[in-house]
Amino acid sequence: MITLYTWSTPNGRKASIALEELGLAYRAVPIDITRNEQHTPEFLALNPNNRIPVIVDPEGPDGAPITVIESGAILLYLAEKTGRLLPAAPRARCEAIQWLMFQMGNIGPMLGQAHHFLRFAPDVIPYAIERYSKEAARLYGVLETRLAERKWLAGDEYSVADIATFPWIARHDWQGIDLARYPAVARWFAAMASRPAVRRGMEVPT
Repeated sequence: MITLYTWSTPNGRKASIALEELGLAYRAVPIDITRNEQHTPEFLALNPNNRIPVIVDPEGPDGAPITVIESGAILLYLAEKTGRLLPAAPRARCEAIQWLMFQMGNIGPMLGQAHHFLRFAPDVIPYAIERYSKEAARLYGVLETRLAERKWLAGDEYSVADIATFPWIARHDWQGIDLARYPAVARWFAAMASRPAVRRGMEVPT
């Protein structure tokens, strides 16, 4: 059984959604980042970068246990382990990986900054709010263009790219985004939110 070390953040929920979609047996171990549990020696032994999520799979590629850190790497690992959520055809596979990397390099970092400065920063910093609000709107525009002619981010196939992106878009209100301004994104978001595995994954850890 896979052990998932996680918390109720967008990055943590990527892993739990993937595990639910794939039907893999796992247990979730909460790492309460509000209490700095990611800095304990026990957790640092799993991930020296003190970030969730982390998975430990007792049945790694060579039959021995493996620890995987970084949410994008976890998604790719689980997809390759099961042969699902990542297209087999080279061109489609490349599309899915590109949009997974788009999430990792843009959607997560920039939307995270937007909702930090809009909701959590102890001081109001107009420059930061304007900068990241504009970048959030730009990125939603990129998603809108991409999804206007495609069902899923990688095209016709639901993939790790969609799973990686959804938990961040689920916090669109934190980012100052009105989803009604992006109808293609809203359609995709509704399709994602209606999936039972997505709903279950979004509730981990309970």
